[in-house]
Amino acid sequence: MSTTARLARAEWGSLLSTVRGALVVRRWRAVPMTLAAVGLTAVCQYVQNQPWGYQFVQNTGCVRAEDPLWLALLRTPLSLFVPALDLPVWGALAQILLVFGIAEICLGRWRTLLLAYAATLAGTLYARVGIALGPGHPLGLPASDAQVVDTGPSAAVVALAVYVCWLHRAYVTAALVSALMVVEVIVKDNLAGMEHLAAILVALALCAVTAVRQRRGGTRSGPGRGSGTKPPIQS
Repeated sequence: MSTTARLARAEWGSLLSTVRGALVVRRWRAVPMTLAAVGLTAVCQYVQNQPWGYQFVQNTGCVRAEDPLWLALLRTPLSLFVPALDLPVWGALAQILLVFGIAEICLGRWRTLLLAYAATLAGTLYARVGIALGPGHPLGLPASDAQVVDTGPSAAVVALAVYVCWLHRAYVTAALVSALMVVEVIVKDNLAGMEHLAAILVALALCAVTAVRQRRGGTRSGPGRGSGTKPPIQS
C-alpha cells in the first residue's frame, strides 16, 4: 500500500467504513431526513422564484438582523433550507445531500438536525452582536449588514463537517475545513464568512463536550480507524 493510500485510510477509513456500511445495508433508507431536506430546499427554491411565492418565502424563511428577534427566531429553522437567491441552487442541494447524508448516518437524524439548527442559530445571533459592535471592532460588522438576507445551509454544513470529521478522527480534514473558513473571512470579510466561524465555534464546543463525556465514561474519543464501528453517540 502506498504512503498516500495509508494516509487516506488513516484519515478517512473510519468515516468511509461507517457510511459505506449503512448505504450497502439500507441504501437510500439510511438517509430519509437528508432526502427530505433536499426536497424541501428544492421546493423553497422553486417557490421563491415564482411571483406568487417570493414574498411568502421572505415572510417565513428569510432572516435579517434588522428583524425583531422573536421573528428571526421563528424564521431561522426554515431559513436553513432556503437557498440564497444570488447563488446556484445546485450548490446548496449538493452540500445537503453529501454533508447532511454523512452526518445523518454517523449521528442520527435528530442529532444532525439539532447541530444544524444550533449552527444556523449561532450565525443568526452573531449577526446582531457583530452589528452592535460595529465595523471598528475585530468581530464587528457594518450597519448595512442588518439588511442582508441570511439564508442557506452553509453554516450548518460547516459545523456538521467539522464535528463528524472530529468524531471519526479525520482531524486533518476538520482542520482544513476550519482553515478554509478563516481564509474566507480574510479574503472576503462579509456576514456569511463570519457566520461560518460562529458555526465552527458551535462544532468545537460540541467536540469539547463530547470529549469530556467520553472521558468520564471511559470511552475513546471516536470510533476505531477503519473499523466501521459507529460512534458512541449513534442513535
